[in-house]
Amino acid sequence: MNDQEVIMSNALPATNLIVYRKAIEAAGTALALAMRVPAPLKSLADQVIRSASSVPANLAEGHGRSGRDRLHHWRIAFASAKEVDCHLQLLVRSGAIDRRRAGEAIDLFDEVRAMTWRLLHPKS
Repeated sequence: MNDQEVIMSNALPATNLIVYRKAIEAAGTALALAMRVPAPLKSLADQVIRSASSVPANLAEGHGRSGRDRLHHWRIAFASAKEVDCHLQLLVRSGAIDRRRAGEAIDLFDEVRAMTWRLLHPKS
């Protein structure tokens, strides 16, 4: 093993960012709900999958960037968390997913949005 491999194996993963771990939990809950959506609403479930998975992905990518690029990814994560909230609410109102489980995911994404807001506005 050369020195570069040792350095890379000791690199900190995005999981040291607390909001990332919360986003993974929220996305996992949303994805599990989306997998149970009946055929007529599959396109909406696909949107849940895309927006929910975008949140931790953009938090992780932003964590690895700096300056405006970092903020750009964190803004995308914030907006995707708002988007998945909308899709989950629509699926609940249609009766396609469990209201209680969706509420858990929505609450988790709300926490992610609050934490991401603080990343974007550290002095607010």
